[in-house]
Amino acid sequence: MPAGKITALRAQINDPKRVNIFINGSFCLGVSLDTLSKEALFVGKELTAEDYERLAAAEGADKAFQAALRALEARPRSTSELRDKLRRKEYAPEVIDRVIERLTGLGLVDDAAFARRWVENRMLMNPRGKGALRDELRRKGIARDTADVVLGDEELLGDQGEQAMAVARAALRKYASAPDKMTFTRKLGGFLQRRGFGFDTIRPVLDTLWHELQEQRVGEDES
Repeated sequence: MPAGKITALRAQINDPKRVNIFINGSFCLGVSLDTLSKEALFVGKELTAEDYERLAAAEGADKAFQAALRALEARPRSTSELRDKLRRKEYAPEVIDRVIERLTGLGLVDDAAFARRWVENRMLMNPRGKGALRDELRRKGIARDTADVVLGDEELLGDQGEQAMAVARAALRKYASAPDKMTFTRKLGGFLQRRGFGFDTIRPVLDTLWHELQEQRVGEDES
């Protein structure tokens, strides 16, 4: 490993926030300004092989941290998603652990908050049942106990019956021509189940809408 005296510190052309370190006249490694300050690096300082190892490890962690910040700037991510992102960039597991711990301490990674935002957005833009939301959170890597707490918030989910009715009415035209209630129940009920609503929630919705359709048909026949 490189060891010797720092002979030059030069700002990187493409990234002025990073500095190239030269030892005994030869390039050694690049570090961030933060690492430069924390390690009190200056021209003339002697570095041992152990110093180099520590600097290299610190730089790896800093690069991973910056990569994680960029990923979070692009969109919110769960801890699991962020780990996968860093893993694909081939950062060492121990480096990823330190980055996640640091981000968690800063409040930038919070699975409970992520899950709440996910559910809020879903219920606002594309309502669905608790079952579908649970599956989505699981695919996002949210722990079951965390999902249980978030999905147990009735105020957050709203009235599932009303949600199911709204979803069903939006899709009703596609199923209104069903020749009988059994077909209607199978098709629209299956659609609502795929949207994550439970049978106990779906059944009164189907009964109400089928009754409305029958009244509408009677009215059309009489006119």
